[in-house]
Amino acid sequence: MKKIIVFGSKHCPDCQPMQDYLKENNIDFIYLDITENMFYLKTFLKLRDTREEFAEIKAKGLVGIPCVNVNDGEALYFEKPSIESLI
Repeated sequence: MKKIIVFGSKHCPDCQPMQDYLKENNIDFIYLDITENMFYLKTFLKLRDTREEFAEIKAKGLVGIPCVNVNDGEALYFEKPSIESLI
């Protein structure tokens, strides 16, 4: 089973739909709200600052959430991934 962590925020309009999508498809995940917990924010920023996948997002001045992190960085998704990629 894959370990799936979703970084998001209650202030992000795209984060709840991502959670709903995963729940509707019976995908187990841990949701970490980066605006509620400093450790979650630091964990997200470490990922964001070290992964090339965020380069375009940062260039546009965006945060990069929701971010679906599969197996500690094996894959990162910023939009709804195909269910097959999460199984």
